[in-house]
Amino acid sequence: MAKNRFHGGSGPSQRQLRVGELIRRRLAEVLGQGEVHDPDLNRMSITVAEVRVSPDLKIATAYVLPLGGQHAPEALEALIRNRHELRRVVARGLALKFAPQLRFVLDDTFDRMDETRRMFADDRVQRDIAAGGEPDDGDDDDL
Repeated sequence: MAKNRFHGGSGPSQRQLRVGELIRRRLAEVLGQGEVHDPDLNRMSITVAEVRVSPDLKIATAYVLPLGGQHAPEALEALIRNRHELRRVVARGLALKFAPQLRFVLDDTFDRMDETRRMFADDRVQRDIAAGGEPDDGDDDDL
């Protein structure tokens, strides 16, 4: 029995990665050139950080963030509202057998990076790093 690529520890296939990147580039181009007939969406500068494609290539999830991270809920709503037109316009520029259904998710990568930076700046973490990594839990049973 074949394993689903999202289960069992293996990542996406090379085909999924390649198609995801093609869709990401095309979607970024469409959004950058204002090819959608929605003035609200065309006024926004939206970054498409990543596109993940399902194993059957029928669903593409785009991780997006408006420039500067401001008005993210409005940008997400505009993308969702225009997803059918975006699907048609993006598919027209790609040589795919099926036009994938587009889903949009706010990209939280920068938020996670900020949290990681804050964590590493913490005095306790800095002490642990300087001490060689492992925090001292007071348990001397390891000797």
